[in-house]
Amino acid sequence: MADLSPTDLQKALRGADYPTDKQHLVERARKNKADEKIVSRLDGMKRDRFDGPNDVQKAVFNE
Repeated sequence: MADLSPTDLQKALRGADYPTDKQHLVERARKNKADEKIVSRLDGMKRDRFDGPNDVQKAVFNE
């Protein structure tokens, strides 16, 4: 996803507690007023459980 940077993703997920699930990440991104492209990308991930921010980043950029 060329229009989404790792920095944008981490800003969107600021304050997230791990391990967590996809729904929590979507809610956190919305609370942080993330761009809808980021929220949509998070919501569309195939995985549901994440151990940390690097885990989320791998899922977002490698799917």
